[in-house]
Amino acid sequence: MRIDVPEDLTVGRAAALVGVTVKTLHHWDAVGLVRPSGRTAAGYRVYSGEDVARMHRVLVYRELGLPLAEIGRLLDDPGTDARDHLRRQRAQLAERISRLQAMASSVDRLMEALDTGMPLPPEEQIAIFGDDWRPALVEEAGERWGGSAQWAQYAERAAGMTPADWKEVAAETAVLEADLAAAMGAGAEPGSAEANVLAERHRALISRYFDCTHSMQVCIGRSFGADPRFAEHYDASAPGLGAWLREVIFANARARGVDPESATWE
Repeated sequence: MRIDVPEDLTVGRAAALVGVTVKTLHHWDAVGLVRPSGRTAAGYRVYSGEDVARMHRVLVYRELGLPLAEIGRLLDDPGTDARDHLRRQRAQLAERISRLQAMASSVDRLMEALDTGMPLPPEEQIAIFGDDWRPALVEEAGERWGGSAQWAQYAERAAGMTPADWKEVAAETAVLEADLAAAMGAGAEPGSAEANVLAERHRALISRYFDCTHSMQVCIGRSFGADPRFAEHYDASAPGLGAWLREVIFANARARGVDPESATWE
């Protein structure tokens, strides 16, 4: 394939035409990738239309991430004609476009998670988490913690979760809350081995969203007494469950060297 040019081009004009630097063309000449077809009487490089076409093919392959040595082998393969080159380039471009589109979709989901807290519409959230689920709580958490590293970590993980993943989390949460209610009903004391196992399961569940330390879990546990909405949620499983879970979390933290009275979000 030849690109029509009015006359042979100097290195400066050729570089400007294809959008590279003169230094780049000098390098391509030095490594044998694109050599000028001629020289002026004074010895300066001049490039023909065929040379410029080769430059464009180099740029396409380079955009695909191929090293210059491999590009040279592809272009100089005697068994491959110009049409074969174009077909190969188009196939590789289509593959890259597909990857970039997938990356763009991931970025869109991440932005949505950062903005809204959960990349699912409210009605789908309720369908997954139950009628007592309040999507406004997620928005409220975003307003309160949106600038934190934990929120960014949560948003990144949430962006990659499918509705099936959220259903799995919801099912895991329901099992844990049923086990908590059963343990409290059976008289398990905060600080007991059974209660500490449940506290760790609770922390592990939170850690599906962001890496939750025992100190952070204590801070979350405090809200079970300070925010009546949490008490209402847990008490729906068993009266007093929210307050009992708070004490279970505190006792488990003490056993691991964290003072619930002075614990901070860290």
